[in-house]
Amino acid sequence: MDINKELEYLESVEREGPDKVFTMYLNTDPSDPEQQGGEWKIQFKNGIRNFEKYLEEADDKEELKSFQQVKQKVEKFIRGNEQQFRRGVIVFATADEEVWFATRVQMRLQTEFYWQETPLVEQLKKLKEQYPKTGIILVQQNQVRVIESYLNELEMEKNYELDIEVDDWREKTAMGPGNPTIQKDDLNARFEANKHRWYKSLAPKIDKQAKDRAWENIIIIGEPGQAQAFQNQMTKQVDEVINKNMLDHEASKILGEIFG
Repeated sequence: MDINKELEYLESVEREGPDKVFTMYLNTDPSDPEQQGGEWKIQFKNGIRNFEKYLEEADDKEELKSFQQVKQKVEKFIRGNEQQFRRGVIVFATADEEVWFATRVQMRLQTEFYWQETPLVEQLKKLKEQYPKTGIILVQQNQVRVIESYLNELEMEKNYELDIEVDDWREKTAMGPGNPTIQKDDLNARFEANKHRWYKSLAPKIDKQAKDRAWENIIIIGEPGQAQAFQNQMTKQVDEVINKNMLDHEASKILGEIFG
């Protein structure tokens, strides 16, 4: 999902006549104390009903018809995705489907409903600024894990381990305990002697990923000395260094550490 393109399009939309734009931000976060009983269902039902009631009282049959067409599409999306809801739902829609943007997001939203000539994109803009496309580099001696996050979602993950015997990095399917034949004391000694050279051979590959995948933010996580050593070998600007060992942590916990 390219939010930049979506925002650019949505900001160009301005409707005339009865077929207006429906905007919905719906908080479905199960960890929210105000959502423990699935209150979002009532909020969704009431939000839709309020517009219908208003249009019925205004006796605007054309606009009511347009809104009810949108209502059917949105209700179908809600029913079809309810079991996979995360923390929020965003919808922009028109009856003629010139505008149709519906997505589940891993971010808490402020519940809002609008029916007007233009889509209301302020909350989406704030999310984009708060959760940019981020490259997270976790380092632990001869192991490096790269995570890409966008809008608080895991987009990509790669794992690298330096084969000390051949002095070359190789990509792994997942992070493991490392080479069991290497004694910890021996690894520590060799790491201290060679860390700059080791990281210098991998850093260009990470720099290329940052460029190719258009990272807006770069964060390195690792123990003091290791994180800084890797940062020193990168040409791309690093926005933050977190001195923690989180290499083996689940991606969700890592994103929680960064974005809360």
